[in-house]
Amino acid sequence: MTGRLESKVAVVTGGASGIGAGTVRRFVEEGARVVIADVDVERGKLLADELGAVTRFAETDVTDEDAIAAAVDLAVGELGRLDVMFNNAGILGAVGPIAQTDAADWDRSVAVLLRAVFLGMKHAARVMISQGGGVILSTSSIAGVTGGLGPHAYTACKHAVVGLTRSAAIELAPHGIRVNAIAPGMTVTGMTAFTFTGDAAGLAATAEVIRSRSPLGIAGEPLDIANAALYLASDEARYVNGHVLVVDAGQTVNGGSGHFASMDAALVEAGNREA
Repeated sequence: MTGRLESKVAVVTGGASGIGAGTVRRFVEEGARVVIADVDVERGKLLADELGAVTRFAETDVTDEDAIAAAVDLAVGELGRLDVMFNNAGILGAVGPIAQTDAADWDRSVAVLLRAVFLGMKHAARVMISQGGGVILSTSSIAGVTGGLGPHAYTACKHAVVGLTRSAAIELAPHGIRVNAIAPGMTVTGMTAFTFTGDAAGLAATAEVIRSRSPLGIAGEPLDIANAALYLASDEARYVNGHVLVVDAGQTVNGGSGHFASMDAALVEAGNREA
């Protein structure tokens, strides 16, 4: 490994599983010390035990401001500083037709998918401003850059994460703080597996579904998103701010059937001559 995050300290919410766990491992590989912030105590402690003294686990309900503040304070108090805040925790949230969506389910979705991102930005900023710099990352989704790819509440919140990222990036730039987002496409995680198969452990079947729908013919893995987070967190991305990095094998640019792009050249030329 190249030590791209050597001596840096990160907090990753939702860090006990899926994209979060993949990112924690990748950050540690590149020299970072990481606070794993998650409501899942069992998985979080197992991952911290696996990775050793360079990590800490913080039981964190991201809907609780005090819990997010405590995760940030743990990074500063025990690891010395906060260089990267990755607001990654998420749920699928409320599903179903909008006319039948329960308001309480909607509010719970917003609390996890949007309010928690705001809280993570808020408490990262209070440390990073006085520190003189840092990186704030948040997980949006391809459902946050186009419609029809997720439930209503999820789509609304992921769009809002993009807007909040761009807004905060402008405010915090003079303090040397970069604020960016990642918009993953379909990725093989427990949440995606539950969505596709009804079984969070059905990762192999989920990978096949994703592969069959992927323009590149491959299934996105947590490592693919972790590598994007690593780039944005590193000094290599020092000129990248207010950006949404889409990592989806091209799914969101494939709005048409691809017919015209792959049309036989002879047919195109024949059409030109006819015209």
